[in-house]
Amino acid sequence: MQGKLYLCATPIGNLEDITFRVLRTLKEVDLIAAEDTRNSIKLLNHFEIHTPMTSYHEYNKYEKGRELVDKLRQGKNIALITDAGTPGISDPGEELVKMCAEEGIEVTSLPGASACITALTLSGLNTRRFAFEAFLPADKKERQAVLMELPRETRTMIIYEAPHRLKRTLEELYEVLGNRRLTVCRELTKKYETAFRTDFQQAIQYYGTEEPKGECVLVIEGKKVEEVLEEKKRAWQEFSLEEHMELYEKQGISHKEAMRLVAKDRGVSRRDIYQELLEKNKN
Repeated sequence: MQGKLYLCATPIGNLEDITFRVLRTLKEVDLIAAEDTRNSIKLLNHFEIHTPMTSYHEYNKYEKGRELVDKLRQGKNIALITDAGTPGISDPGEELVKMCAEEGIEVTSLPGASACITALTLSGLNTRRFAFEAFLPADKKERQAVLMELPRETRTMIIYEAPHRLKRTLEELYEVLGNRRLTVCRELTKKYETAFRTDFQQAIQYYGTEEPKGECVLVIEGKKVEEVLEEKKRAWQEFSLEEHMELYEKQGISHKEAMRLVAKDRGVSRRDIYQELLEKNKN
């Protein structure tokens, strides 16, 4: 029989945040694959877990991933842990899960701490819809492409950043987003946890004199839906009513349905569109 891969969430700071289920699983599996064994040994020693460990990280994720899949095929049960938080979220664990899915190997996820969700719930911003961006790309062209997409995003945005890059990233985001509200979360679940609810101008000014410490999570206000709708309405005003109708009717959409879509685009009722078309036809 094949083994099973267990994705085990570990604490992001406070060791008390580990679950009983994760502790039991880490003791019972045949092998623990850890992002950094030097870091994870501290966690295992704290809870007196003596299961063998192997390293699985960004720089060996394909070669070691194949080795782990072979062990799973042989019937070994393996737990995957990251340095902090849930495996597969902004770490190489996603590749191992893909490999297992392709090979038909069972995978289960043991929920627990996650920095992005913890920060989101502390932010005081909209939590119903959010977009997780993790770390912005290091490559200049990729980074610019992502930054150019963000101004249109209406969901709350979550971005990870290291303290030594925080000020630069805040300045880049301010340049493309304007002075949005944001919450800078740091040292989550630890003694000096902070959720700095501010805006970009204030944050840039503050970190111009205060040195950031600890890994940071930025939770940023999305663009207001009303603004997006207003921009769309203004864009459609550049079309004449006849051109707007023709745009839909050329796609095979019925005249009646085209009127409904045009009315929606322009933020008016279908009756208004009908009356305006009627007047134009009379003239």
